Amino acid sequence: MSNSTQLARITPVQKEVAVPRNAKSAGKSGKKPGLTRKQKAAIMVRFLLSEGADLDFSTLPETLQAELTRQLGDMRLVDRQTLADVVAEFAGQLEQVGVTFPHDLAGALTILDGRIHPRTAARLRSQAGVRQYADPWDRIRALDADALVPIFEEESTEIAAVVLSKLDVARAAEVLAQLPGDRARRITFAVSLTGAVTPDAVDRIGLSLAAQLDSRPERAFEDDPDKRVGAILNFSPSATRDDLLAGLEGEDVDFAARVRKAIFTFNDIPARITPLDISKITRAVDQSALVIALAYAKASDSDAAAEHILSNLSGRMADALREEMAEAGTVKTKPGEEAMSAVVTAIRELEAAGEITLVLQDEEE
Repeated sequence: MSNSTQLARITPVQKEVAVPRNAKSAGKSGKKPGLTRKQKAAIMVRFLLSEGADLDFSTLPETLQAELTRQLGDMRLVDRQTLADVVAEFAGQLEQVGVTFPHDLAGALTILDGRIHPRTAARLRSQAGVRQYADPWDRIRALDADALVPIFEEESTEIAAVVLSKLDVARAAEVLAQLPGDRARRITFAVSLTGAVTPDAVDRIGLSLAAQLDSRPERAFEDDPDKRVGAILNFSPSATRDDLLAGLEGEDVDFAARVRKAIFTFNDIPARITPLDISKITRAVDQSALVIALAYAKASDSDAAAEHILSNLSGRMADALREEMAEAGTVKTKPGEEAMSAVVTAIRELEAAGEITLVLQDEEE
């Protein structure tokens, strides 16, 4: 690359920066009389951009972005020696940096995100008046459809239309499918009226909705009550489970129904386990426990579940298991239920790991 071409690549406009005649000697000491820090920053930015660097200043405060832009507009010709001195000074300062810290509380909270309790972070933000989200819509878009539906039901049609417009297409369609037809139609029509909404208004709506979400009381338990009771009853003896469910139905029919839906027992295997997943389950269960569970199931009211497992294995493996079941003889209740619980536990662990998928009860044909 020729000298003239290299110089042309860093040619700003408007007025020339005064560089003293002794600039060369001053450059040796690292000090540049006549150049302010803003001018040096502008020179470095222009130089890096001319060299093809991908610089992103969008995260800087708007005032700094504006000052940098104005400074670039004020600069004109910069000679090679001045450029070399500024680059050398910049590189030297970078080499001396050991560690950097955020300049404000917002930056500190970003660094510690996920490492301090959410309540502590929220209190610090509130006390300092720090904006809680760089983009509040990221928080809203991360919600699943079930969490988004109340927003569409409680907010005005206009606000709901803005939220719908900010969601991913698939998630928006999922939410609309869960809304009453008339409400969904009104929100969809209101989207046609959002053309004049300003970015600031959208940002304020997002901040307000995100603040409402975070103002909800913190839950002590991650799972809903029906799922917690269902998880307990999964490992309870069948007699205890049936007795408790009968008692729940006498107290609260709706809650009992939700608990029944949350429960997965050995008897649910035929309806909720696909044939392709049977081999994964048998590999995850200890062979002796599987034999005891199948032998006990065949002699009790769980025969259909045992047959579902055996009929979806290879002929050789099924025959081997049947022989071991015959050798096991009559299995007592306690070891039989413990073995069936081991099979259920393995199924739950495989589901949690994403290895298998349970068929939902309302998907049954």
